[in-house]
Amino acid sequence: MQVRRPAVAGAFYPADPQELKELIRASYLHRLGPGGEPPPEYLSSGVVPCLSPHAGYVYSGPVAAHTYLHVSSLRNPELVVIVGPNHYAVGSGVATFKEGRWETPLGPVSVDAEAARKIVESTGILDFDPSAHRMEHSLEVQLPFLQHIYGEFSMLPISLGFQDIETARTLGEGIANLLEGRDAVLIASSDLTHYETAEQARSKDSQLLNRVEALDLEGFYGTLERLNVTACGYGAIATVIQACKKLGFKKGELLKYSNSGETTRDMNEVVGYASLRFV
Repeated sequence: MQVRRPAVAGAFYPADPQELKELIRASYLHRLGPGGEPPPEYLSSGVVPCLSPHAGYVYSGPVAAHTYLHVSSLRNPELVVIVGPNHYAVGSGVATFKEGRWETPLGPVSVDAEAARKIVESTGILDFDPSAHRMEHSLEVQLPFLQHIYGEFSMLPISLGFQDIETARTLGEGIANLLEGRDAVLIASSDLTHYETAEQARSKDSQLLNRVEALDLEGFYGTLERLNVTACGYGAIATVIQACKKLGFKKGELLKYSNSGETTRDMNEVVGYASLRFV
């Protein structure tokens, strides 16, 4: 059995389980957070797609908490699919995990081997490659938030070195086919504009998020190129846009936008963070 050890515990989030739980709870109650802890008052069924940031919890945790308050409306998911970028360009360009578990300070998360097999066979573009996941934080940092909600669940991790529109279309279609008729969570893991002023970041990010809310895949890539938006997980966002279109979702709704300057107090070089759901 393959075991993926935490790569950023003690750096992006606490390695101590109790400290980690306390920081997650604090993220919900933070002035930039949603102001309440899971579960919300409403219940969901079917697929719950969303966008969540993946920086250190002290920077993006409160924004991520908006996403996970929404996610928690689905009480018993059959599967959680997380798509994120491969920041280190290690391993296959489109990679999943064949079997086994991922460990965090809150315990193990099982990989759904059957879902992994199906997505590899149906799309023809994914490889089983644990090396692509070994150092990558974009998927890992989502897991403790999910464990705080669900305890145990099964996941399908997908890491993208290739983030072009054709990869997003093919993968999005495959994910939609995999999830149709199931109760599942689908997460695009991405931060937005990097290391520009808060004003510049908000301007660029708002235009990009408008295309996400419209489920406009071509406009999304056009805005990325036209404005040179340095969103690191743009392929993950595009993949979820395509899956949402295939599954019959009509639009995205922004839950929260903020940036790292709200924590560091340096508004000259920020990273943008967004929480968004699809309905």
